[in-house]
This record gives sequence, C-alpha cells and structure tokens, in this order.
Amino acid sequence: MPGSTTDAVTICECFARDGLQHEPVPLPTGTKIALLNSFADTGFRRIEATSYSHPARVPGFSDAAEVLAGIDRREGVAFKATCPNPRAVSRALADLDAGHGAEELSLLVSATESHTERNLRTDRAGQWARVTEMAGLAGGRFRLIGVVSVAFGCPFEGRVDPGRVAEDVARFADLGASMVTLGDTTGVATPGAVRAMFTRLGRELPGLPVIAHFHNTRGTGIANAVAALDAGCRHFDTAFGGVGGHPSTISYGAGLTGNVCTEDLVSLFEAMGVDTGLDLDRLAAASAACERALGRPLHSMVARAGFNPQETP
Repeated sequence: MPGSTTDAVTICECFARDGLQHEPVPLPTGTKIALLNSFADTGFRRIEATSYSHPARVPGFSDAAEVLAGIDRREGVAFKATCPNPRAVSRALADLDAGHGAEELSLLVSATESHTERNLRTDRAGQWARVTEMAGLAGGRFRLIGVVSVAFGCPFEGRVDPGRVAEDVARFADLGASMVTLGDTTGVATPGAVRAMFTRLGRELPGLPVIAHFHNTRGTGIANAVAALDAGCRHFDTAFGGVGGHPSTISYGAGLTGNVCTEDLVSLFEAMGVDTGLDLDRLAAASAACERALGRPLHSMVARAGFNPQETP
C-alpha cells in the first residue's frame, strides 16, 4: 500500500490564506510575512500566501500586494494567491510586473449551483466563463491551480455527482491548469468516497496531479487524507492548527469548519514512512508561532502531545 512506503508527498501550507479567511480580525501584515517566511524555512515548497478577493468582501487580504512584496523569495518555493474573478488576475499580473508576484494562482469553481451562487455570486456557467477568461488573462505567466469546491457534498444540495466533479477536473486541465484541488468544503467526505474519486481521476486523467483538500468538520480529515494517499494522491493542502474554512462573513455548515491540521498529518505521514520533506523542529516552532499570532491554542493534537515516534511500522 502507498501509505506504508517511503513515497514522498508535497504539502501546501494554507494557514495564511484559507486559514486566516475565517478570522474576524485581520493579522498585521508584518506578522503574516514573518509566518510565511517561517513556513518556507520549515521546508514547504508550496505555500498559500494570500487572496486577491475584493477588499470590501474579505478585508483580511486587502494587503495582498504588500504581503507578496515583503516575503523572502527562495529557490524552489512557490507562493500561491487565490483569484475569484478576472479583476483579481489583473491585480496578480500588476504585482508580477512589479517584481513581487505569486508563482501560482488558484481559480475556483463550485460543483453545485447553490454553492456557486452563495460563494461566488454567479451560476456555474457564469463562473466557468470567468475562469476561462482568467486563464486567458494569466497568459501562461503563472502555474494555474484549479479548485473544485464542495467536491464530496454540498451544504445546500447534499450529494454531489462524482461524474460532474470529474468533468470539472478535466475542464480545468483543458484550460491549462497544472494541478487541480478537490475541496471537501464542509467536511462530509468519507474514506470510501475519497478512495473512489482519486482512483477514478487517476484512471481518467493520468499524469494530472490532484490535490486533496479536506476540512476536519466531523473529525474525518486525516482518515480521508490516508484514503487519498492509498489511492495515489501525493499532494495535500493543510493549515497549521486546523484553522480556516469558509470566510467568516459566509454562514453555512456547522461546527469546526477548519482544515486538516498540518502538524497532525505530517506527524502521521512521517511515522508511516511517508516523506514530507519538512523539518519537524521548525514545524513545531511555526505551529507555536501561529498560536501566538492568533492569541489562542489551536486544534492540533500534535501541538499538545508532540510528534509521533518516527519508526516506520
């Protein structure tokens, strides 16, 4: 089984964007920059840095340009920014032309009409038209990351057809996306559904990296991550302390909306013999820094108990 080998995985640290979008009080720009630099020091090769969301709707990212200008750039580390509309891509291009742009852009669709209307204020046809325009505007200057939200279930419509999700993933690939993320937006995925989806995509779209992005709303995030690993997935999104989820101004779902805890998944993978490429001492320091930045204990079990012993079973 892949989960018991020394296969390497890539974890994208999402605290600074998907994590912070849930916070009602924005962090200072300097704090964000210091945290992002610590993530790169830890060994993350992909880091979600910010969002070009409209500042009036998501004010916590009104400093996107300043954050991208302030972080230390280093070889082999890609910083990602989310772009919900063509105007956002124009802002990303302006920052790139100014010498401090993101290396990756996330382009978003939702797998259901209801979630598209609530989260993106359009319908699926309209959002796909925007995504097509955005991919054209990007002009091959960024690595494009497609994102399919509510890929395993919708808070408004319930079950989501896996065939529709597979079609969305293929459509992103046709538009030039280098990778596509499957988002379990409200934490309804099960290991069986995850295994089936990643197996299907590996068969239908061989060679396209698909990213597992699970929320731990019902405590199943790590189980789902292991199921994805066993089905061939080697790319995961997580956030320190399990923070994040949907923006604090959008109300749907219940309970803890946050992401899989970076600390907990790294600890499990390393104990299984799955190489994350991360420095565990620096990971622990970055975890503590995230708790200090938010002024409260977060949701990582490992932050309280320490890392799992590193013997491979």
